[in-house]
Amino acid sequence: MNQLINDKDKKWLDDTWEKITNKLSAVTDRVGNKIPYTSIDGKFIEVGDMVMKEGELASRPKGDINWWTNGFWPGLMMLMYDGTGERKYLETARRNMDRMDEALANPLKLHHDVGFMWNISSGADYRLTGDEMQHNRLIQATAFMMNRYNLNGKFLRAWNSKNWRGHDTIGFSIIDCMMNIPMLYRLSEETGDERFKMIAMSHADTTMQDHVRPDGSVNHVVEHDPVNGGYVTNHPGQGYNGYQYSSWSRGQAWALYGFALSYTHTGKQEYLDTAKRVAHYFIANVADTDWLPLCDFRAPEEPVLYDSTAGACAACGLIEIAKSVDVLEQKLYLNAAMKLLKAMTEKFCDFNPETDPLLLMGTEAYGRKGGEHISIIYGDFFYVEAIQKLRKDIDFVW
Repeated sequence: MNQLINDKDKKWLDDTWEKITNKLSAVTDRVGNKIPYTSIDGKFIEVGDMVMKEGELASRPKGDINWWTNGFWPGLMMLMYDGTGERKYLETARRNMDRMDEALANPLKLHHDVGFMWNISSGADYRLTGDEMQHNRLIQATAFMMNRYNLNGKFLRAWNSKNWRGHDTIGFSIIDCMMNIPMLYRLSEETGDERFKMIAMSHADTTMQDHVRPDGSVNHVVEHDPVNGGYVTNHPGQGYNGYQYSSWSRGQAWALYGFALSYTHTGKQEYLDTAKRVAHYFIANVADTDWLPLCDFRAPEEPVLYDSTAGACAACGLIEIAKSVDVLEQKLYLNAAMKLLKAMTEKFCDFNPETDPLLLMGTEAYGRKGGEHISIIYGDFFYVEAIQKLRKDIDFVW
């Protein structure tokens, strides 16, 4: 695939990687044992350090080691370890993963996002180093993920809440889970036990049917009948309007990359076709905004809210699709990924080694005060992953 990247773009990728390594080398030395989530005044803070102002939606439990983003910093460290060979990144990642054992010890507080927490951290470590402690962590998290499978509904339950906006979430799945199920595929591949893969595919099939709309946009939150199975309704999520009019861009990215990964692990053509349909919808929307993704593609023109995290994740997915299609089709997806990355690098990146965050202008959710146009750690993760996927065609992450 790399032969399709011209010399000018290869140089741009190498120059960008050098800026990333210069910055993250300094940042890693400063961070210590912290598990970053966002930043204040250019310095990383953890979820537990968030200070909510009056009138802001307190969406982040203070001091929560179970918080779904806690795997992205150690995952980023594994990307840097693979890219540089410097052991300090591996050591930093493992200190973080040691802290996360507290979450593994309290599985009733966990959720479907255990893939975000352990697949890209402990799983990446195991696949790069063969460390059995990391493999044990991955197996525990994957077994917990399997326990969330609803046999009749054929979906993985997202959340544990009995009162989310007045609803019991026992029948809820969310589009984000498409990025968590690669953990199940991986364990089937490593153990030869197809049960993990079968559950992942069953969930992907339900998601393809109930979350993905004919035009390639997606529903964020879907409620299923947990006893008899079947679609019940969809609920407002993190976009402007969670029903048929909303098009939350990060949800589009979760679907784009998630279905591409499901195809990579299974070879099921419908998954690739779905990933491409979502990708074409995403490309059409960002091409209209100079390749800078809005938080919601169907929101009012004002205020203008971007979400750089959606662009970084989508770029990874576009590269994954390019790996899976015929050579005559690859350029469409590679060119779109490059345009996204170049636009965000110019407008949204901070390569100053004296500040901590790399990718700025992330948005947690449309209308969430205090969570708009901020740095978010998974933005940094996906941005670096996309650059490395283009430079090295890495395959150890998901």
